[in-house]
Amino acid sequence: MTITSLEKHLAALYRLRQFGVKFGLDSIDRLVRGLGNPHERFPSIHIAGTNGKGSMAAILSSALVCEGYKVGLYTSPHLVRFNERIRINGSPISDNAVAAAAEAVQLVYTQGEPPTFFECATAMALYHFAAEKVDWAVLEVGMGGRLDATNVVRPEVSVISNISLDHQPYLGNTLSKIAAEKAGIIKDGIPVVIGVKAKKALEVIQRIAAEKDASLYRLGKDFKVRRHREGTCSYSGIHRKLKKLRIGLCGAHQVSNAAVALCAIEVLIEKGVKISDGSIYRGLAGVKWPGRLEIVSKEPLVILDGAHNPAGISSLKRYLKSALCGRRLTLVVGIMADKSWRTMIRSLVPMAYRLIITRPENSRGLDTATLSAFIRPYTREFDVIPHVDEALAAAIKYAGPKEAVCLAGSLYAVGEAKAYLENIPGGVSPGEIFK
Repeated sequence: MTITSLEKHLAALYRLRQFGVKFGLDSIDRLVRGLGNPHERFPSIHIAGTNGKGSMAAILSSALVCEGYKVGLYTSPHLVRFNERIRINGSPISDNAVAAAAEAVQLVYTQGEPPTFFECATAMALYHFAAEKVDWAVLEVGMGGRLDATNVVRPEVSVISNISLDHQPYLGNTLSKIAAEKAGIIKDGIPVVIGVKAKKALEVIQRIAAEKDASLYRLGKDFKVRRHREGTCSYSGIHRKLKKLRIGLCGAHQVSNAAVALCAIEVLIEKGVKISDGSIYRGLAGVKWPGRLEIVSKEPLVILDGAHNPAGISSLKRYLKSALCGRRLTLVVGIMADKSWRTMIRSLVPMAYRLIITRPENSRGLDTATLSAFIRPYTREFDVIPHVDEALAAAIKYAGPKEAVCLAGSLYAVGEAKAYLENIPGGVSPGEIFK
């Protein structure tokens, strides 16, 4: 297969974005039927939620891989390359396999109404996992749950990380409505593990779980976690206790995410799945999840974080308060226009010694003129650098070796930043670029 062939397949895939977001399972049902129902050839774990679902998916995948299973992981969005969305044992799908999966799916959808980009990508992932004969697939919901393309699977355990306001135009303007959409992944008789604490959301999920006769395991009630000063945590679960656990992800919020993932593992063990404590410890310590409080340089400290809603920004702020240790912060913000950006900006701006605003190269990216007008009443000391790569380069140049840089506001901005850093000649670390 030539690079031109791969580019042709990806171009056809990206053209499907013109169909936007279309909720419903009819299209994905048609795709998987045409592919021979690949999702029925492997057991799966299905994860929904507002924040943290990607981290939980990475933790579950890591633990299963450490046990010796062949594990497919499907997440979204990608940061730099489409291949990142579909992984087996941590490695992205190859270019040849992308083309093969795309061809298989295109043969199905050319016979009817075109699917959306996400429906097509989901079908490609399921096809690839079946072709590679994975032992397990861990699937992250794209948006919502009830009508999300990933909801075609019948998992061994369902997981809902948490519920907060996000994607309101699609999911509803209240926590109850959003919870109902995300609880749509709960299947008859299939256990569900949740990290949800908001009362209104919790009531909805409990009701739906009861209607589905699905055993419900809740953080803080059925399983608990405790952080320790030295950076470890202890888990007290349904039937087991695990002490001095180390998590390979930054941020205090990852402790709760890890606890939910650990409870899901316990549910699998109760079903007879072999997962040793050693695999859990190794999987948790070795987990990686790029673009989420990812430290890419230490002098200056450079952090990339894809926080893109108020709850995610709150977690970022908590982390920065503990991690900066007196360093002056240059904050680079690139944000999407369809997010709660006003709330996010009001929360972030007071932390910055120096502020740079930019715009992700995405049709939904918030333009810098609108962002500038909103920011001026809060601070007149900011720079406008429209391109993410140039904004990050400038931030690193401004910051002394003992200062800090944080780029946040969108996973799309993080992806552009990572692409820039990866293309630095010789793989030089960002802290060395401007010495």
